[in-house]
Amino acid sequence: MIFQNVTELKSHADKAIFREKIGVYVRVVAAVCRKKLILQSVACEEKCIGKMKEIGVIREDSEVAILRKILSKTAYGDFVAALSTEADHADAVSPYLLNLNNQRRREMQQEERRRQAFTLVDLFCGAGGLSLGFKQAGFKTVFANDADRLCIETYRYNHPEIAAGRIVCGDIRELAGEIGDYITEEADIVVGGPPCQGFSYANKHHRVIDDPRNELYKYFLIAVEKLAPKIVVMENVKGMLKVAGQVAEDYERIRIEKEGVQYRYSVGYALLLSADFSVAQSRERLVYIAVRNDVAMNRHVTPEKIFQLIQANNNGRPRYNLSSALEGLRSLNAPHKMGVGEVDTEEGGRKIDANPYTGQENAYLRLINSAREIPLVFNHKARYCSELNQEIYCRMHPGDDATDAKIADIMPYAHRNDKFKDKYFRLYADRPCRTITAHLRSDCHSHIHPMEDRALTPREAARVQSFPDDYLFLGPYLKTYIQIGNAVPAVMARGIAETLRAVLEGEPDED
Repeated sequence: MIFQNVTELKSHADKAIFREKIGVYVRVVAAVCRKKLILQSVACEEKCIGKMKEIGVIREDSEVAILRKILSKTAYGDFVAALSTEADHADAVSPYLLNLNNQRRREMQQEERRRQAFTLVDLFCGAGGLSLGFKQAGFKTVFANDADRLCIETYRYNHPEIAAGRIVCGDIRELAGEIGDYITEEADIVVGGPPCQGFSYANKHHRVIDDPRNELYKYFLIAVEKLAPKIVVMENVKGMLKVAGQVAEDYERIRIEKEGVQYRYSVGYALLLSADFSVAQSRERLVYIAVRNDVAMNRHVTPEKIFQLIQANNNGRPRYNLSSALEGLRSLNAPHKMGVGEVDTEEGGRKIDANPYTGQENAYLRLINSAREIPLVFNHKARYCSELNQEIYCRMHPGDDATDAKIADIMPYAHRNDKFKDKYFRLYADRPCRTITAHLRSDCHSHIHPMEDRALTPREAARVQSFPDDYLFLGPYLKTYIQIGNAVPAVMARGIAETLRAVLEGEPDED
């Protein structure tokens, strides 16, 4: 469930995440009221107790006292006012709070369990880009895992149809051997992007699977052996290409005995470009696809054939530029005061705000938002910018980098331009965006807005990554950039998933 009962909050981290979700509830109600011109209600605790139980923060009336202690006096008052507003305007407000309601989530999960669909297991799931794309293609996620608590909280919020026990925060080294205990269904597809820090040092005399820095990759393979999925999709950085042959050999060595049948895998790999899938970004990812031998034989398909199908499906897809991803988001001014990432303002943006754009007028937004009108927009807040960097931004034109003559007199890294040429870069509006990376957490000088004198906001980066506007990234402001930058673009994942679904749906070869 999205909310733990207040009596179960033991650690500082548990309480911090609980408070943030309460804050999200309050902000959603406020944003809906701004959007629909509703006057917020006066706080009335008496009429809110039932709603507190429904959303899952308490079970008994007596637990209200614990809730007051966990929240500040102001936060508790705001929460009760938001609950009162929902009670008074349920038809207008409640539809935007479904993800924050344990009771409604249970109902969605019951419906999902009854739904017939190909199944997905997402390891190293991060914020959920791969799962989202596969969900949009009709798959049903039956298990997701990551070691990062904030990623798991973001994943859980945005995937209310998946039962809480199927979204596990934990070390794959402890889960891989017993992963079958979490999954009762057959896994049709296993996906994941295990970190492989030691790959860059590998050579023909040093197998990557034996490098202790690649231990997580090894446990990913162990999980594959335990689950014996029909298809495996593993993605990683382009730099893995030099050891791709070794990775392919690792998959081809897998032998699985299951109910008297031996399974093995054939594997292929290719560099895929996100822009080819209609993502407004130039992002290359190395993707491996392994196919179980019985599937390859019955469907008369090979990994190479699947990559050919993916390429064929991409032929004719429209290409989108950064301007399409940015359209409709309101203009913001970067704050010059540090430590205001969690402070909402009209000038600098809000974590949750009324969306001035319907999402219907722009083909790219229709694509990433699945043609839905989304009245709220999340994580569109400008980040801190010093006055010096503001001046640098103002002088730069699209395509300018740190070596540009217009900023030579004020560039603090001019003496290291040989190493930091791309530390500052103003993006082109009329081209796909350069790759969104987790480094944006440190600074966003490499991703300066093409029209406004500030860096990209998390929402703008998320749009470039093809996440819909109502996909909320939880956690401290700067850490949302990590979640966004590490994700697989959702529309790219959708394109891969659609091809794999067609393969799984294909008629078995009678020969």
